[in-house]
Amino acid sequence: MRLAEAADHPVEWPGLGRREPGPIRLLVVPDAATMQRMTRGGAPSWGAALALPGIHTIIIRADVERPEASLRHELAHLVLHDAVRVRVPLWFDEGYAAYASGEWDRMELLGMNLALATGSAPDLRELDAMLRDSEGRADIAYALATSAVLELGRRHPGGRLDSLFVQLERGVGFDEAVLATTGLTLPRFELAWQDRLRHRYNLIGWLIAGGFWVLVALFVATGVLVRRHLDGPRREALNEGWTLPEEADLPPPSGAVDPGSGIS
Repeated sequence: MRLAEAADHPVEWPGLGRREPGPIRLLVVPDAATMQRMTRGGAPSWGAALALPGIHTIIIRADVERPEASLRHELAHLVLHDAVRVRVPLWFDEGYAAYASGEWDRMELLGMNLALATGSAPDLRELDAMLRDSEGRADIAYALATSAVLELGRRHPGGRLDSLFVQLERGVGFDEAVLATTGLTLPRFELAWQDRLRHRYNLIGWLIAGGFWVLVALFVATGVLVRRHLDGPRREALNEGWTLPEEADLPPPSGAVDPGSGIS
């Protein structure tokens, strides 16, 4: 009931203003297996919810930790698709939904990502593929997509997405709308976004975010393994030549009384 009430109220959406998704069908399912059956495998096994903008439907799992947050994310998808008249890239679709629903905890993953720390950032096409990959890669991809949308907003007047959405609502193609509102072609924006990622999430930041202790743990674990490997031959040598005496040959324990001595 609380999910239905939350979906029924108008909300302020970044760049789009105060809007409501209109009449929607909200389906609450018990678990991931049920969602998989309902979507015939169309939803990722790790997904908490799924929006179907074409039929104004949201499917959400009841067993997720924060269903209200998942609902807001999917509502953002519906509002976005209702507002724009053109197809937008997957990275923008998911990045906007994460940004609009305030999923800032995702961004913490970027600070601990060693690939970014060493200067490796995906391009936007690779990012689209990552969003449909395994749960671990998808978590990073959602954070990256959010950062791309934030970077796109930063390059608009006032740091907002309003002017971009004005173009998209008029039916201007996504690439053309980005060029008209930022002065950058999408390939140039991609390079600028990657460069900003490298500067913000560098090796020093990775160490400060906790990477130092990861290295310490790896160093200690490696030391233990090396020590065990080096000590292996010595332990084997100590075991050679040892035989256990038969029970009859064992001497009586200290202080034991000989049963044939007559002492009582």
